[in-house]
Amino acid sequence: MTSGIGAADLLRSVGLMADGPVVWGRPLPARRGGVFVVELPEARATAPIELTRVGKWLERVPDLRLDGARPTSRALAVRLAAFWVPSARVLYVGSTDGSIGGRIEAIRNTVLGDRRPHGGGHWLHTLLGLERARVWWAPTDAAEEYEDGVLGAFAESVPDAERLALPDQTIILPFANLRTPTGERKATGLTNSLLPGEPTRAVPVGRIVEVPAGSADGAGGLPPSRAAGGTVRRGPRPAPSREASRAAPSRAKAARPAAAATWVSAEGLDRLRAEHAELTGVRRPEVIGRIKAAKELGDLKENADYAAAREEQSFLEGRIAAIEQTLREATVIEVADGASGRASIGSTVTIEDDDGIRTTFTIVGSTEADPAAGRISNVSPVGRALLGGRVGDDVVVATPRGEARYRIIEVR
Repeated sequence: MTSGIGAADLLRSVGLMADGPVVWGRPLPARRGGVFVVELPEARATAPIELTRVGKWLERVPDLRLDGARPTSRALAVRLAAFWVPSARVLYVGSTDGSIGGRIEAIRNTVLGDRRPHGGGHWLHTLLGLERARVWWAPTDAAEEYEDGVLGAFAESVPDAERLALPDQTIILPFANLRTPTGERKATGLTNSLLPGEPTRAVPVGRIVEVPAGSADGAGGLPPSRAAGGTVRRGPRPAPSREASRAAPSRAKAARPAAAATWVSAEGLDRLRAEHAELTGVRRPEVIGRIKAAKELGDLKENADYAAAREEQSFLEGRIAAIEQTLREATVIEVADGASGRASIGSTVTIEDDDGIRTTFTIVGSTEADPAAGRISNVSPVGRALLGGRVGDDVVVATPRGEARYRIIEVR
């Protein structure tokens, strides 16, 4: 079978000097960042997918779905094979700002279905004969930009007949690439193909000791308990009492603050969903189009239009991710009916200060706060002070200028 463009030619086509190859599985002597390409020694007419590996993948990731349904191993393998490009030797194109060798090692050591050490290119792990694959690379300080260029060169090399046979004829990528650096995703029909990431835990702040100026460690000579040789002599610590031992677990539990709920009104939820639809359906395609147009202007490294479009895309994707997280974690505020007479999240409260000036606020979650529009967060000083208050109650709010006193006039 006639083999298409190879890894080294792809790298050279965008002006990079190709280095390699190294056989897949061997250490890669590349400690700089840059672009790398994984290829087979020759093209294959069909995808060498191992059905057993696909089955273990399904067992490992119970939430994996194909077109919204739980697939069989064979159905999933057939879908993967549909994205195989018969004339292509290239399997995957990647980039990293860190060590290329470290990134390849991380991909190799990631079990199919896991996100770590690195879940990129995880379709590679479904293939037989990967030990014959080779890795080429090229160091560069503009790794992501050149990765985009290499993927574009690959798409142009795919024959029209093979392009028309692919399930997605608009996003043409190597077999194991699922998205472009600019955010365009191959329409595979797969969702939840990797296990959820582990939640990050906040690192508690250690004990801070304030000492007078000039009394830093070592400034005043050795402490009395330190011997001349530098050894710190410590006496035996007294054993804790039984009461202290029994109290310790309860104190530890009390020290863990519960995660704060994300409160959103029904109207706020609708606004977030509308904004998400606008960003993903209109703004994202616009930015991707600008990036494509900027790429045609020339050198990616010195391309101001390309850099500006990528920066805008970064902010856009950050906002989309923030909205999606809020939508996942949001607790919808139930409209207060005023029966209890107490101010709660969702209540509209009118207050009066010492000068007789009245102000009306609606207490909302932090994601909807807009003091200029009369919406204050439940975690703001005024919001916290009003929560639980009744008509006629006096509340005190601590402000940078001192304490401010208000009387609750109306709760509805």
